[in-house]
Amino acid sequence: MIGADGVMVGIVTSEAALAMAEEQELDLVKISPNAVPPVCKILDYGKFRFDQLKKEKEAKKNQRVVEIKEIRMSPGIDTNDLNTKMRNACKFLTDGNRVKVTVRFRGREMAHTDIGEQLLIRFAEGCTEVSNLDKKPKLEGRNMSIFLSPKTAK
Repeated sequence: MIGADGVMVGIVTSEAALAMAEEQELDLVKISPNAVPPVCKILDYGKFRFDQLKKEKEAKKNQRVVEIKEIRMSPGIDTNDLNTKMRNACKFLTDGNRVKVTVRFRGREMAHTDIGEQLLIRFAEGCTEVSNLDKKPKLEGRNMSIFLSPKTAK
């Protein structure tokens, strides 16, 4: 049966389909071979592959890999150093990257993890105009970290 757009619709034996393809000097291509019955199309395979590769290249060109940048600090960081790290984080966020902010605790600093938590919250508040806080401060071993993601442009 032939559809409105000139496309063969219906179940045809593979021998008959192959004969029709050879008659038109085209190729018989399996579109979905795992279907029952398998779905095939009669077309120029070289042109089909060319168009497919062209679409893949275009999709690859348009995609952007989001990197995760990491900023490390200690709980005893000074104000100017913190501001510098905040400026760098804001720059990373405006470029479209995610930022992981980590506070490392050493020795006796582990007894005062609340200082590190306050530091991370203050850091997140300093970057609120360009970022959203993904995860609350979380202690993993000797490190406490948060994730900041860039705000979506409207």
